[in-house]
Amino acid sequence: MPRLNAVDPARATGKAKDLLAAVKAQLGLTPNMMRTMATSPAVLEGYLSLGTALAGGSLPARLREQIALAVAEANGCDYCLSAHTALGRLAGLKDDDIARSREGASTEPRSEAVLRFAVAVVAGKGEVSDEEFAQVRGAGFSDGEIAEILAHVAINTFTNYFNKAAGTAIDFPRVEAARKSA
Repeated sequence: MPRLNAVDPARATGKAKDLLAAVKAQLGLTPNMMRTMATSPAVLEGYLSLGTALAGGSLPARLREQIALAVAEANGCDYCLSAHTALGRLAGLKDDDIARSREGASTEPRSEAVLRFAVAVVAGKGEVSDEEFAQVRGAGFSDGEIAEILAHVAINTFTNYFNKAAGTAIDFPRVEAARKSA
């Protein structure tokens, strides 16, 4: 049950109206998460700004979706698992790729190093061991790419927490976390 009311784009005004119109123009729809974030245009604008910046980074869309799935599973966020399962398929992930990503695994060694690192960041609430850091670096990732991985963990953790706390209504084919976070 939603705890925050989603903004109806047809009734939105000011900055919220502009932001929601931009979302619809880009995606062709206005997901409930963004409608709910629009209750504070500053929140929606911040989310969209960081997301846009990261989309222009060095990590490919497929890997970004794998990170989102791993983080959503680790945080037990059904909304984000539902959304990123759909988005992951659009990015070329197959069902077995999605299942592995949720477990922090991949058949591709470089992707697996990223996913294990992302899950370790979530589990450690930002604390990771020197060994975990060395493993992702050893898989060939530069400092800049590692910074982007950390930013993807952060933005996905934000949306996980936001949607869980807000009780955002799921508007994608429903996927449930195998394990719910504490």
